[in-house]
Amino acid sequence: MDVVKLDQALTLARQVADSVDILELGTPLIKSEGLRAITAIKAAHPDKLVFADLKTADAGELEAGLAFEAGADLVTVMGAADDDTVRGAVAAGRKYGKDVVADMITVVDDRVSRILEVSKFGVSFVEIHAGLDEQARPGYTIQALLDDGQKAGVPFSIAGGITVETIGSVRAAGARVAVAGGAIYNAKDPAAAAKALKSRAS
Repeated sequence: MDVVKLDQALTLARQVADSVDILELGTPLIKSEGLRAITAIKAAHPDKLVFADLKTADAGELEAGLAFEAGADLVTVMGAADDDTVRGAVAAGRKYGKDVVADMITVVDDRVSRILEVSKFGVSFVEIHAGLDEQARPGYTIQALLDDGQKAGVPFSIAGGITVETIGSVRAAGARVAVAGGAIYNAKDPAAAAKALKSRAS
């Protein structure tokens, strides 16, 4: 949910709840509304996994702990962050019995090699992620993300331009989670869009 106001997020979550397993709070929402956004979404949807996309780059244990205490079930730590930052976030996950995801949105020299490295630190899975700026470049394709996930051979999710046309290939590549943002929140009917994505992913 890459919206910036809590009321927008609550509305969107309510519209799509029947068709999603995870409600991901985008980084702009958390920066705008703070940890209370996590608490509010979890309170409104206790049966859903709440994913706080913190994109933590430092103080991994502290930041992940704050999000878990606020009600998050999953948090992201930057996969290109210092190894101890990733390990710290994982330590918080173990303390609270929650999951930590290494977000690979940052450009690294060899993404597959870094995916393999961070997987050894105990993250639940790695998110192979193309950000909005990368997606806007001419010639962008989701295939590069899928190729890296298959090459790495570790549990992964895909985020970056998932649509009803591409979600089948995300499933076929073996992704554990498909993160659909714009395809839902930019749709005229977010509920119908979420339902269509789920039907194509099944």
